Amino acid sequence: MTIRTILKMGDPRLLRVAQPVTAFDTPALHQLVNDMRETMQAVNGAGLAAPQIGEDWQVVIFGSGERNPRYPDRPIVPPTVLINPVITPLGADEEEDWEGCLSVPGLRGKVPRFARIHYRGVDLLGAPIDRVAEGFHARVVQHECDHLIGKLYPMRVRDFTQFGYTEVLFPEIGAVEDD
Repeated sequence: MTIRTILKMGDPRLLRVAQPVTAFDTPALHQLVNDMRETMQAVNGAGLAAPQIGEDWQVVIFGSGERNPRYPDRPIVPPTVLINPVITPLGADEEEDWEGCLSVPGLRGKVPRFARIHYRGVDLLGAPIDRVAEGFHARVVQHECDHLIGKLYPMRVRDFTQFGYTEVLFPEIGAVEDD
């Protein structure tokens, strides 16, 4: 396993549309997911998408089964490897909440997301995943899957008075936890 470099906003690779994965349970796919997991854990990420480490595949990971120091008051999200995801909103209700991103370090913004979603895809072995999520879990899934279509959360911010530096907005979250 290797801790990979996380691309930062401004890198054109973050704006590409990722390609679907067509071969599962391969050594290369296992290596990618292991690298993603180690990278995400090293920086206390809530999730990570393959494009964030320069890999052009529809692969996201999220959750850990533990509280995340970057989001200490949010509920635990189950650890998941999600490949070739499809998200369907369950209703038109949206919730606005604060988001950060490993590719946009040191900043947070209030982002509208669908309150409830249905997501499906496959896992590392190609087995189907089919879940309904709401709240923080739904937000994390939508945020990570946005990376697969070349969107970063600031592109979804509607009110830029609700966007700024984490150290100013949330001084209780240390800089180490947010970079």
